[in-house]
Amino acid sequence: MSPSLPVRISVNGRWREGVVEPRRTLADFLREDLGLKGAHLACEHGFCGNCNVLFDGHNVRSCLMLAVQANGHAVETVEGLARDDGELDDLQRAFTEHAAIQCGFCTPAMLLTAKEFLREHPGETDEVAIRRAISGVTCRCTGYQQIVEAIRSVAAATSERAAEQA
Repeated sequence: MSPSLPVRISVNGRWREGVVEPRRTLADFLREDLGLKGAHLACEHGFCGNCNVLFDGHNVRSCLMLAVQANGHAVETVEGLARDDGELDDLQRAFTEHAAIQCGFCTPAMLLTAKEFLREHPGETDEVAIRRAISGVTCRCTGYQQIVEAIRSVAAATSERAAEQA
């Protein structure tokens, strides 16, 4: 058995510590050690993208990353999207309003993927660009249209707010 190693990871803005075996995945650390179940495990080979989390602001497959690799870094899970008062953020509200949830299995990864996309491309409403951005997350329930519309609505609202402030 491998010796356990200490890890200290900023998870949703709060430093969390643990002791893990070197082979423990980030997904298992988040789900089993921290009780954050939003990173869903499906294929465990990195194909489906349902375990996506934001690692230093960028999407990673938490089933492919080791917890020790995240030591000293920032990880954001879907549990970190809602505001401190429990109010949903804009993307979560849009997914609800546009019925972009279906079974909900891919929703956490879709939300985090959309967050990264909108941060990197604020106001981008092009359907092809949005579909390309979310193409790394497999949804088995939908044709993705409601998800695209939800993301598009947040992008449009962001553009409108920017225009009003200019």
